[in-house]
Amino acid sequence: MAGTPKRFAGPAFLATSVANIYTPPASTMADVITHIHVANVTALAATFTLYVGATGGSAAGTELFKAKSVPPNDAFDFYCYMPMASTDFLSGLAGTATALVITVEGERSVVFP
Repeated sequence: MAGTPKRFAGPAFLATSVANIYTPPASTMADVITHIHVANVTALAATFTLYVGATGGSAAGTELFKAKSVPPNDAFDFYCYMPMASTDFLSGLAGTATALVITVEGERSVVFP
C-alpha cells in the first residue's frame, strides 16, 4: 500500500555548514523520499552537497551529491525512491549562504507490527 504524500523539509535555505535537512520519524513510521528540489535563487552558480547517514553526518562515502552545481536562477530536481531507515538522516550544506533553497518530498506509511 502506498504511503501518504508528505513534504518532509523546506522550502528552506541550505546552510553553509552541515545541518540536518530531513529527520526520521518514530520507528512506527516508514518514510520514502521521492523528490529533492534545489532552487538557486541568485544570479551566480552555487553548489551543494547532500549526505545520507548519521545525524549531522558528513562522512566520506555517504554523499548523495558532492559539490553539485546549480546554474543561476535555475533548479535541480532529483526524482528517486529512497527508503529511509529510522536512523537515516538527510543532511547537507551549500557552498554559498542564502543561495540554495531545498524542498524534500516523499511518502510516509505506518509500520504495522
